[in-house]
Amino acid sequence: MSSIGQSMDEQWSDNLPIYRQLRDRVVAMILERILKDGDALPSVRNVAADYRLNPLTVLKGYQELVDEGLVEKRRGLGMFVTDGAFRQLLKDERSRFIDQEWPEIQATIKRLGLEPADLLGAEDSADSEGGSE
Repeated sequence: MSSIGQSMDEQWSDNLPIYRQLRDRVVAMILERILKDGDALPSVRNVAADYRLNPLTVLKGYQELVDEGLVEKRRGLGMFVTDGAFRQLLKDERSRFIDQEWPEIQATIKRLGLEPADLLGAEDSADSEGGSE
């Protein structure tokens, strides 16, 4: 299995269709820079075999990425991350976070009476405990 394939979790949730989860995993790999602009995606056949998925399921997930302009098909060569995909995803994800997630986080912070120093202290504590390197 390729390093890209190893980046994909083999567990699938029952909450979303598998093709959507596959799409979301590729998006995460682009945002984490595992896949960069111009990189080839693993072939539909390889992903289907590695994760015991129907090739049509993999193709549907990849097609969503094509429809969003994040991936392009190159006839006879496969699927490739489009130039600018990372920048576009970063812009979209930041906007989604600010519009959808941040208001809930702010409400929780206010409800718990937390101050910025409390939050920064929690981050420093996680760093000192090996939470990030």
